[in-house]
Amino acid sequence: MVDFLRDFIKVLRASDVRISTSETIDAMNVASVVGLEDKILLKESLSQSLAKSLREKEIFEECYENFFKESYMNFSSPDDKKDDNFNDANKDIDSELDQDIFPGEEDLESMYNESDRTALMSSMALASREVGLSQIRLFTQTGMFTRKIFEFMGLEKLNNDIFQASREGNLERENDLKELRERIRLEIRDYVEQQVKLRTSQSGRQLREEALSQVRLSQVDRSDLAIMINIVRKMAKRLVSLHSRRKKKANRGQLDVRSTLRANQGYDGLLFETVWKKTKVNRPKVITLCDVSGSVANVARFFLMFLYSLSEVLPHIRTFAFSNKAGEVTDLFETKDIEEASAETLLLYGGGSTDYGQALIDLEGFIETEIDKKTTLIILGDARSNFGDPRADILKSLQEKSKRVIFLNPEPKGLWGTGDSEMKRFLPYCGKARYCSSLKDLERVVDDLLRMAF
Repeated sequence: MVDFLRDFIKVLRASDVRISTSETIDAMNVASVVGLEDKILLKESLSQSLAKSLREKEIFEECYENFFKESYMNFSSPDDKKDDNFNDANKDIDSELDQDIFPGEEDLESMYNESDRTALMSSMALASREVGLSQIRLFTQTGMFTRKIFEFMGLEKLNNDIFQASREGNLERENDLKELRERIRLEIRDYVEQQVKLRTSQSGRQLREEALSQVRLSQVDRSDLAIMINIVRKMAKRLVSLHSRRKKKANRGQLDVRSTLRANQGYDGLLFETVWKKTKVNRPKVITLCDVSGSVANVARFFLMFLYSLSEVLPHIRTFAFSNKAGEVTDLFETKDIEEASAETLLLYGGGSTDYGQALIDLEGFIETEIDKKTTLIILGDARSNFGDPRADILKSLQEKSKRVIFLNPEPKGLWGTGDSEMKRFLPYCGKARYCSSLKDLERVVDDLLRMAF
């Protein structure tokens, strides 16, 4: 019973219900005292321990009904509070639940297509226990556990369905199943990442920062914001130090032998003074266009923090934000604290239905007289434009006028071009297009940008 209740708590946490260690212990004590006979009493008692706000109560209700099946509630006896009976009931419950959640070949596909997120989370929680996810301690284990959980949930069946659709020439179903497979993989990976975060929360600060630097930014909790900001500062400081040395070396140029010899004629040939050939180094001129709608917003927030922490080596930045209409926010970052400017940017431009076409029209109007062959245009977003015209022709025009266009997309490449994603229409006009969803990804992208500049 203890293990089973612990899995239920994991489902609640994965559904954005914050539960502390002390609250977990309270819930365990409540379950042992109340027992299983009175379903309503058990539900209300657990709710008092685990759900604090009205929204959390709603999530709790949905998770409870999905996770605790009727078969579980029917296990009762006069000695329900005894550990041995709890353990016996738990074994039977696990068996029946495994049959319920993994009953047949169509379950995984239908579960996702019916948007039954709670059932999906319950399925992941049970699969996680089977593959030993509780033992995960390092972020480098994320991929391995993601694969194991997916295989337990029915990856082989999904792969077989994709293969069958391909053999039958049913391209539409094949593509739909491939997209579904990728989306479920991301759901599982997010769940595993949450577990890594939970299990490193009491670990050493270095281990905690390493885990958070690789977590998808769309999954970062508000409680981790201070640590994330500190990681950004550290990364930026490291890049400033590295590229300041590179800039000094580039500015110095090569030794001018003739000028050096002339300058040292009065020293009998001894080289007391050196003269260097001056190399003109053009500082990069950067224009950024950031999608700040939906789950992309968190990625944009940290990307902008990153860029504006590099003013020593990246001083010329103009920044525009949009969800539909684009607006310039450069002044915000030049006059306010970086975190405050980022938050205000999301507040000003984060609402509304995403429209890349309108955003590119607005951007072209803002920069048409400024963009030149020294300009790097960086676009950050998922390229999902709600099936509106993305105006790829404008991006083509901007690409022809600029030095390069870099597109940073927080969605994996397997989802580019699916649904309302216009990424494949943008690709021909991008010098680089990168999957970018974590602080580590952002660090690599900014490092590459600075390397190209010096």
